[in-house]
Amino acid sequence: VPTPSASASDAPAPEPPHALLLSGARLADGRTVDVRLGGGRIEAVGTAGSLAPGRLPPGGARVDLSGYLLLPAPAEPHAHYDTALTADSPGSAGPPRSAPEDVRRRTTEAALLQLGHGATALRTHTRIGDVAGLRSLEAVLLTRRTLRGLCELTTVAVPRLLTGVAGADGLAMLRDAVKMGATVVGGCPDLDPDPGGYVEAVLDVAAEHGCAVDLHTDGGDPARLSRLAAAAGGLRPGVTIGPCGGLGGLPYETAARTADQLAAAGVTVVCLPQGNCRVLERPSPSAPSSPSRVAPVRLLSAAGVAVAAGSGALRDAANPVGRGDPLEAAYLLASHGEAAPAAAYETVAARARKAMGLPEVRVEAGFPAELLAVRGTEIAGMLSLAYSRVVIHRGRVVSRTSAVREFCDFAAPGGLGLPRQSQG
Repeated sequence: VPTPSASASDAPAPEPPHALLLSGARLADGRTVDVRLGGGRIEAVGTAGSLAPGRLPPGGARVDLSGYLLLPAPAEPHAHYDTALTADSPGSAGPPRSAPEDVRRRTTEAALLQLGHGATALRTHTRIGDVAGLRSLEAVLLTRRTLRGLCELTTVAVPRLLTGVAGADGLAMLRDAVKMGATVVGGCPDLDPDPGGYVEAVLDVAAEHGCAVDLHTDGGDPARLSRLAAAAGGLRPGVTIGPCGGLGGLPYETAARTADQLAAAGVTVVCLPQGNCRVLERPSPSAPSSPSRVAPVRLLSAAGVAVAAGSGALRDAANPVGRGDPLEAAYLLASHGEAAPAAAYETVAARARKAMGLPEVRVEAGFPAELLAVRGTEIAGMLSLAYSRVVIHRGRVVSRTSAVREFCDFAAPGGLGLPRQSQG
């Protein structure tokens, strides 16, 4: 077992020393404002031009966000970085390589990809046990240290079995994972011979160590979800389940009754509009799979269930074309009628952060400077054409993406004039 010190919880990253002024940004309510950041937080928000660059301290910087919509940054509540980016790898016909260097490379690439999309806080579900033991978890925790200052990465320890003789090792390893630095305990009770016992074991470990719980379940068994809700009620810091695509296949009355029980227990549901993690939900990758469904977000929200949205599989055996883009997840919810555009964005931003136990973010003075600027004027259009993005973490610009579309007539005489159109 790797020593806990190799992956111990990291000290907070040092605060950025210089102020940053975001000028001319448009907010979701239509106002155009200047926003001054400092010490990792929003220091001031004023009308456009009111926070002049001359008022910045020495060394301060200014970013012109004219034409950009400024929003709280999204977060990723349900990723699988230890298996990400393996769909096209040489070993994709078999299990993903579990060598620590391979897991670290995949985790780094996947985390930076999602950071570029705008997610400044990331939660990845990492398998423990079997052949890899705790090596994959250790690799992810080391990667967290590498990415410090760029994004916040946390991990969910995911054992395969927790009940019976076969589950004894998994239970011991789950406790070791928490000591190493895993801040959330979880797994997939659907794969254990005793799903109820699996849930009880996870909740016991969470209560022992004060950890949050994040369980991976299809949610197609209402009786099982009812028992989970009864057991999870009142547990702090909270219980999250997902992707719960099976709820969408239940009769309406049954799904509504189950939603009421989840709401009463305070259980959060993380849906995956870009595709469920079907490989994890089956005993083996070769086992038959039903078509992927998305949890019934509108029904759950109407019952009072807190619903967040994640990206899930990222170009692995479960989803070979996953993009890992939170804005695409919001776009899909809106386009399928599960939520209005603004509410859909909330599922990948405010609700995702709350599901991860993170502080609330608003574009107001005093709140954390976790922000995303996207070229556009309103949320619906931004979800449709979210190409150009500026990502801010702890008050610093950590990623910029710019897109320009060019039009030309190659048959036109006199050379090629290239009209340019900036993209959202």
